[in-house]
Amino acid sequence: MKRNLIQRISMLLFAAVFFLSCSSDLDFDQVNDFKLEPVFVANLAYFDIPANKLEDDGSTNVYPDVRDFDIFKDKFFNERLKKAEFDFEIENNINRSFVINMLLLNAENQVLQTISFTVPSYNGTPNVIKYPTEVFENARLDLLKQTQKIGFVIIIAAGPPLNSESLGNLKLRSSATAYLEIE
Repeated sequence: MKRNLIQRISMLLFAAVFFLSCSSDLDFDQVNDFKLEPVFVANLAYFDIPANKLEDDGSTNVYPDVRDFDIFKDKFFNERLKKAEFDFEIENNINRSFVINMLLLNAENQVLQTISFTVPSYNGTPNVIKYPTEVFENARLDLLKQTQKIGFVIIIAAGPPLNSESLGNLKLRSSATAYLEIE
């Protein structure tokens, strides 16, 4: 009997709590205010050129390289990209200075933008240079979105001749950070 009484009281308390619970109206219009702002970081370009591959006669020489860059063919990505940042790091342990030009090219191989990096010659101490971040917003971002190819032009400054016995490397590492907005 005592057990039956405890069960009834428990059921009565549970029912009272159940009927006294709080509720509110749901606002489904909040979904219209939903906005995602993902950030993606990826490798942009990398090269490691040994000095013995840059044979020259001691005067100024140019080595061009062009590669496809089809990231902006993706309509979803292209429409939602709001900002992009490129970071560059160059290491030179060759006894020559360089100028590296990164060319952003459209489908007709016309240069949209040129980003230049002056690289001092190696003098026996670590020579790793981090360049200021290249930020693409507004009109500059619109030019970037037209990019179909990326080209690199390495200009070797005058100096001691390089040959098949020359030591050292010229390395470029870069990354891209993309800021998207999805509504």
